[in-house]
Amino acid sequence: MAGRNMSKDSISKAKMPKAGIEEHDIPQTRAQKAAGEKAKRRQKGNIAMLRTSIAIWMLLCAVLLVRIKNLNETIEALKNRTDRLTQIVMDQQDILDQLLQAGSGGQGGNQIGSGAQTGESVQGSGGLSGGQDRYQTGDDGQGLMGTAEWEEEVSAAHKVYLTFDDGPGANTQKILDILDEYDVKATFFVVGKEGSAAEEAMKRIVEDGHTLGMHSYTHSYSQVYESLENFGEDLEKEREYLYEVTGVWSNVYRFPGGSSNTVSKIDMREFARYLDEQGIRFFDWNISSGDGGSYLVPTETLVENCTANIRKYSTSVILMHDAPGKTTTLEALPKIIETIQAMDDTAILPITNGTELIQHIEWQDDRE
Repeated sequence: MAGRNMSKDSISKAKMPKAGIEEHDIPQTRAQKAAGEKAKRRQKGNIAMLRTSIAIWMLLCAVLLVRIKNLNETIEALKNRTDRLTQIVMDQQDILDQLLQAGSGGQGGNQIGSGAQTGESVQGSGGLSGGQDRYQTGDDGQGLMGTAEWEEEVSAAHKVYLTFDDGPGANTQKILDILDEYDVKATFFVVGKEGSAAEEAMKRIVEDGHTLGMHSYTHSYSQVYESLENFGEDLEKEREYLYEVTGVWSNVYRFPGGSSNTVSKIDMREFARYLDEQGIRFFDWNISSGDGGSYLVPTETLVENCTANIRKYSTSVILMHDAPGKTTTLEALPKIIETIQAMDDTAILPITNGTELIQHIEWQDDRE
């Protein structure tokens, strides 16, 4: 009996740890399940975040691609516009060349109008206050246009005249530096700008041996071309001002807008005859750089415009501008000069009394 009881007790005691383990194992399994479910939820959350991130990145990439496409289209549109503007400039140059050839009367398109010929002195039938003597010699013994060589003596098959309108401006001194570097003389058709900077530029134009020409005092079309009286007053005011600043009487002129402008309600031939009566010669151009507009012309286009047709003429008067903002003209000038200097039998000169006239209009045909 005792043995049985001991056996039972032993068995019961032996089974007790086992029962204890089973009771302990049940809550541990629930904890594991809870942890597993938590891990699964975390994993699902990570996957959802990853998918969201990928979606956002794909959306950003799509937006970026659209913006790149739009930017490329904008660049292409600007390029096409630049090409069209360049073509317009070239077309205008071709039209001008055709007009020059048509009006040359078989003289190679180099001279339109029948003004004074090469080497002739211009003798007007009248004069502004002070008499005609002042048109012949400056007080310092220089020619009226600020050049020591009044009569042209250079012999070349192609004579090229670089001319700059609307100055003095912010670029004038820099242009003078470039001309000095290449030992080239040019012509500056200036307006009546006052102030120390403008006056210093005018003085240097004369001192460096360039030609100082007139381009009206105000450059206001409505004022200059309102009447012949207004034109004369504007002309006299500028001549007097340039003389006060430089000591040189200028006797070359360029009409604002050229002699072929369509702004003036008065026949431009009347103004041309008035200049002739004052002993003043006017010059237009037969080559245009194309820099007269409000937009900047590419440097390469300016070089091409200024040099492509020089071989067509014995006399080439090139129109450029030294007004503020014409930065590409400043950049193109060295290449323009180098290209011209590399041409055979070609010389770059300032306008003088011996320069062949380049004029857009005929104004002496009906004169007695």
